[in-house]
Amino acid sequence: MRTKMRIMGFHAEAIKPLNEEAAAELGANLLGEAIIFACAGSCLLMEFWRQQSVKHRKEVQHVASLQSLREDVDRLEQALDELQLQVQETLPRSALDQLRAELLATLQEFKTQICEPEADPEASEE
Repeated sequence: MRTKMRIMGFHAEAIKPLNEEAAAELGANLLGEAIIFACAGSCLLMEFWRQQSVKHRKEVQHVASLQSLREDVDRLEQALDELQLQVQETLPRSALDQLRAELLATLQEFKTQICEPEADPEASEE
């Protein structure tokens, strides 16, 4: 009875003794409520731990995914740098245009040289 009064917030100093049957019933009720409270509290605690572990697993997966993406970006940046070096090592566009113009001029000269011998026999016949 003293425990029940303390739980309820009363500070009674003198408590009338209960008969044996009422004390047993009150003790059984108190014990039952304590067991139910302990089970409910342990269920809440276990659910909290489960949620924390799920959250931790998701964070680990997220970090692993980010790390993988960073590695992919680094690899792509390295490949881009290599390609840029290859492009810079090749002839610039203006040099290619100049080479093309020179080849066209050489071709024109060749055509004129081929056409001139045909023109000469006609000139000699006249």
